[in-house]
Order: sequence, then structure tokens, then C-alpha cells
Amino acid sequence: MTGRRPPSPEIVVDPSRPTPPYEQVRQQIADLIFTGVLVAGTRMPPVRQLAADLGLAPGTVARAYQELEVAGLVQTRRGGGTQVIPLRGPAEARRAALLADRAREYLVDARRLGATDAEALAAVRAQAER
Repeated sequence: MTGRRPPSPEIVVDPSRPTPPYEQVRQQIADLIFTGVLVAGTRMPPVRQLAADLGLAPGTVARAYQELEVAGLVQTRRGGGTQVIPLRGPAEARRAALLADRAREYLVDARRLGATDAEALAAVRAQAER
């Protein structure tokens, strides 16, 4: 898979969600990396190409890539594009990081809806008991 570009259709941005578009892009790419769909060495689409594919402004995709770089998931090189870099840590640590990332996203969404943390946790507990 080294050098292959991921197909853009795997990433979907839902403008009706309270989560900002850059965060939706970042989260989905991180998920693809953590689950092994995107492996080390995979070249990401250029910012402008992915932005056009998703109907987003290039700055939105650039921010998602920047956040992924800060998280240590990708590396951008001038003239060389953005590539997935090797994950550090065992699979269990990656799984824990993925769960933490999803929990953070859920709390951000719940807070934007006006829910308290207690209400958000109660909703999770209720779903777990179903």
C-alpha cells in the first residue's frame, strides 16, 4: 500500500452535524489510520484535491492535516506531500487512543447541543444498557 492514495469517498462530511468540518475530516482520517486502513507510507491526497472532492475550502482540509500532524499521525514535507507515518505503541494503546478520541468528539457534540456532562454520560449509560 505504500505510496497509494486513499480514495476520497471514504471521508464524508455532514454539514448538519455540530462537529466542525475540519474535525470530521481529521477524525475520519485518524480512524482510518488507527484501524490500519491507511498504513505508514500512504500518501494523502493533496489539500486542494481532497477539499474539492469533499466540497470544502482548502483551509478546512489543511487544518485537519495540521491537527493530524500535531497528533503524530502524518507528516507533511514541502514538495513531498502528506504521508501517514508509523504508529507508535502497541495495538491496545492505539485502541485506547481511538476510544478517547471518540469520547472527546461525543462530549463536544453533546455540549454544543446544550447537554451537561452528566446528561451526556447518562445517555451513554442508557445506550449501553439497551
